[in-house]
Amino acid sequence: MRMNAYVAGVGMSKFGKHLDKTLKGLAGEAIQMALHDAGLDKSDIQAAWMGNAAAGVVTGQEMIRGEVALRALGIGKIPVINVENACASSSTAFQQACALVTAGAYDVVLACGSEKLFHEDKSRSLGAFSSAVDVEDPDGALNVVKRITLEMGEPFDAANVGVNRSIFMDIYAVLAKKHMKKYGTTREHFAMVTAKNSFHGSMNPRAQFQDVLTVEQVLGARAIIDPLTLPMCSPIGDGAAALIIVSERKAREMGLRQKIRVASSVLATGWDYTRPDESVGTLASQQAYEAAGIGPQDLSCVELHDASAPSEISAYEYLGLCQAGEGPRLIESRATYLGGRIPVNTSGGLLRKGHPVGATGCAQIVELTEQLRGQSGPRQVAGARIALAHNGGGAIGTDAAATVVTILERAD
Repeated sequence: MRMNAYVAGVGMSKFGKHLDKTLKGLAGEAIQMALHDAGLDKSDIQAAWMGNAAAGVVTGQEMIRGEVALRALGIGKIPVINVENACASSSTAFQQACALVTAGAYDVVLACGSEKLFHEDKSRSLGAFSSAVDVEDPDGALNVVKRITLEMGEPFDAANVGVNRSIFMDIYAVLAKKHMKKYGTTREHFAMVTAKNSFHGSMNPRAQFQDVLTVEQVLGARAIIDPLTLPMCSPIGDGAAALIIVSERKAREMGLRQKIRVASSVLATGWDYTRPDESVGTLASQQAYEAAGIGPQDLSCVELHDASAPSEISAYEYLGLCQAGEGPRLIESRATYLGGRIPVNTSGGLLRKGHPVGATGCAQIVELTEQLRGQSGPRQVAGARIALAHNGGGAIGTDAAATVVTILERAD
């Protein structure tokens, strides 16, 4: 939908392994940074949308997650809406918060995403992902992998699916093989994505990984499931990101010097497709472009959901950054590198910045807001004016269960 809301403040913790920090502590850190950045007080917040996906499984905080985090900061009385939408939890929180500001219900709101996935009991960490599919159809995800594997004429071994890894990696792997067979994509193309994002992430002090990897190092890393090696898979992590969103009236009252406007933000869910060219990512991006009155050719930079390296190449295509099947050529051309035609994942993406799932969506908006403000230091995209964020969550069938696409623009 078309929006008229402004990002006035951003805050984000460093992503990584934080066994010494609590979930509410991470959220509080990001919220306080966002308030400071906006020049506002906690008493100015009129409502809050709090995104989290896995606290119930990992920390045991199944309910009132947002209220607990905010009470620790002395924030109460206001409406608090807890949002769970798998990896799209905080982007959904942001989309809903912007909608209420656009509708005129509030002048100052908070959208926050937080997650703790590291736990001394690793089974809890991996268990968080097992509920991001239809649990009443326990063979659903397995059958997706089976169907695509058999369609490609390859043998299927059910006993090996999801062994010592998230079943999502099996889904990403089989979709990668499908792309390879149809378009001639290679493992080298996937390694190029990780190498690019490692270069970008090396300049991001909040990234979980800051070492630069070569294509050869990515290809030579430990195999997870063919064709994926470890650096081609996004890591689990702990972290939080927060955003202060204000109305146009409040932005004028505050005298915001750098007005970052939310031009559009679309939440869409998957469905039972009837055509091979359908996807929830295509639908959400087309609706976001139309609502904002722009096209992919107008974008300055993009943060997209690279839960795996092949996922980034597929997203190039359904977001309209290139034609179907041209994703490999786009990464080959270095167009998505910093300094290229359309820099993608200047934060390092999920692959290198990290993927504390409930925080990822808001973290993308933090990165893009700073890009549009010109505050990204050595990874700054020159002259950035319009940016797109793409965040997917969960899986039903062969696609994301939920997807949010947001377009931001400089309004000065």
